[in-house]
Amino acid sequence: MARFVYEAKTSPKDVVRGTLVADNKNAAIQKISRMGYYLLSLEEEAEALNLSQTHKSFFSEKISVKDITDFTRQLSDLLEAGITIAKALDILHNQTGNRRLKKIILDIKEHCVGGNPLSDALSRHPKVFSNLYISMVRSGETGGMLDSILKRLSDFNEKQLDIQTKIRTALAYPVLMSVVGFATIVILITFVMPKMTVMFSDFGQALPLPTLILLGISGIIQKYWFILILFIAGIVMTIIKIYNTPHGRLTIDHFKLNSPVLGPLVKKVEIARFTRTLSTLLDNGVPILGALQIVLETVGNAVIREEIEKAAVAVKEGSSLAEGLSGSKSIPPAVMSMIAIGEEGGHVEKSLMKVALGYERESDEAIKIMMSLIEPLLILTLGVVVGFIVISMLLPIFEMNFLVK
Repeated sequence: MARFVYEAKTSPKDVVRGTLVADNKNAAIQKISRMGYYLLSLEEEAEALNLSQTHKSFFSEKISVKDITDFTRQLSDLLEAGITIAKALDILHNQTGNRRLKKIILDIKEHCVGGNPLSDALSRHPKVFSNLYISMVRSGETGGMLDSILKRLSDFNEKQLDIQTKIRTALAYPVLMSVVGFATIVILITFVMPKMTVMFSDFGQALPLPTLILLGISGIIQKYWFILILFIAGIVMTIIKIYNTPHGRLTIDHFKLNSPVLGPLVKKVEIARFTRTLSTLLDNGVPILGALQIVLETVGNAVIREEIEKAAVAVKEGSSLAEGLSGSKSIPPAVMSMIAIGEEGGHVEKSLMKVALGYERESDEAIKIMMSLIEPLLILTLGVVVGFIVISMLLPIFEMNFLVK
């Protein structure tokens, strides 16, 4: 059996688009004829999706987390107001500014008008809507509370977006300072220093050691800058290639967790994301095994993901979640104790949410601490390097003044 996407006329002016399941293309055509429709086009669903992907521009608009969050909250508000899904999607399609999201909303609407549930329509776009999103929508449809589930989803996405924004905002100043500092150093070494060298050579003066070191570095950069760029690019590409292998990613992520400054922050952010996501899924009726499989997609650190995978296997074999996580070296005992208490009391989702809120607060504090360490360290490093360059450039001038006197 295959799923087909069709476009047909129901009257001289009305055109409908939908999907149906049939053994083959001929069987699908016969079904559409029996429905009394005049067929305009018919494609297998996989082919239709691939075709839509090929028509995308290389510079097509990116759909951000904020776009999905706004779409989810607005859809929740419209459904809560008693508007049908089809009408709500039509309203959102008209008011959405992102052209790519506009096309996706139209496809979702047409799929729903064809008699399919919203979760099935969303699953046609896995790169935009995650398994977490689709599973929660499906549970909302089953329980008849789609509007409240969508509201929880938008709250969840907003919290994740808030954490990402805080991290990006905290890193913006150090990154800007690094770029400006690096550009300043390159300009001094490659443009300013060679001109001063010509002036010193005209006087026939012996140059001090710091100046000679700087001139040597400047000469290497001027002669071999292309090789240096290729060398740095090769190192970066090698690290990326290693990170894309399972063993390499595990090794690098293990190093991240154990690094003195970055490690505590990574651990807190990952635990907060894991507990909040699992709590949200369990609170919306998703079974524990299915929830753990979905959670694995949201965990970014390979070490913590591997520990959760082992816990999922243990739960499948009959153990509790706390017992499954007992062998974890990354998840603190306090978190396991909270989960165990929640399982004993039959409200593990509430315990998980408490852990998430606590670790989100700690993540904010860890970001502030990390920035308080990075900024002075960066300023000190740039100050030492630029200071060395300036002193190396000025030393010959000072010596010339002494000789004149």
